[in-house]
Amino acid sequence: MKRIVLLFAVVILAGSAMQAQVNEKLEVYEKVHIKNKKPVPYPAIREADVLWTKTIWRMIDLRQKINMPLYFPLKAIGNRMSLIDLLIYGIKNEGLQVYDPEAADATTEFDVLMTPEAVELAMGNVPDTVYPILPDGSQQTTNPDILPGRYKTDEVKQLLVKEIWYFDKQHSVMRVQIIGLCPIRLYTKGDDPELRKKRTFWVYYPQARTILANHEIFNRQNDAQRISFDDYFMQRRFEGFIWAESNVYNDRQINEYSIGMQNLWEADRIEHELFRIEHDLWEY
Repeated sequence: MKRIVLLFAVVILAGSAMQAQVNEKLEVYEKVHIKNKKPVPYPAIREADVLWTKTIWRMIDLRQKINMPLYFPLKAIGNRMSLIDLLIYGIKNEGLQVYDPEAADATTEFDVLMTPEAVELAMGNVPDTVYPILPDGSQQTTNPDILPGRYKTDEVKQLLVKEIWYFDKQHSVMRVQIIGLCPIRLYTKGDDPELRKKRTFWVYYPQARTILANHEIFNRQNDAQRISFDDYFMQRRFEGFIWAESNVYNDRQINEYSIGMQNLWEADRIEHELFRIEHDLWEY
């Protein structure tokens, strides 16, 4: 009997070893470039070098084709995951700090830290109560089924990005630096068909750069030439429209003073203003 148990254990261990070898050989070579990569340091800048600056909030729609590498895959495929899944991974495993976007006592986006429980609530990770349908077609009113919650990352379909644009007179160049990322859930609740929007949490981008730099993002043209999430943002490969700019009116959003197509026209006006200022600051 002992020999049978021992033989069974050896077979299981051998099978596990073979499976590990198979998983290691799914690629024809070992990919080490991205996982060992470090973020490119920001350029050194002094206050005396900054001639002009402006804070911009930009909305990125993850359903837009150019932005889909941030949204997919909906479930992790090996080491490949979506941006929101990567941020959740960083919060749970890498100590990534996130900030409450709805805090009443906050003067900036990065004042009030969120607890893990608050992040779960913002991401819809709460138990759900379901009343089963009885055989006669009526709905049961007692003893509901309690379904476990999950992070509803598939509902994150927009990303709010905070940027600071500034003109570096030392090098005569306009630069932009991302300050924060805020995933936004689009969802319905119960039988109510109304689409709801919820800002989930703010991530301070400089703190998240290490995690973003160590994970690759999908490249449609070449699986061997994938870049990191940090490269994707630093090279500005995404597409979005301006949501707000710093202004005297409590940094109000564009949709607070315009409606419909006027929102897009105002966003385009601000975008062109950024390039006009860069052009005007050049010296010939």
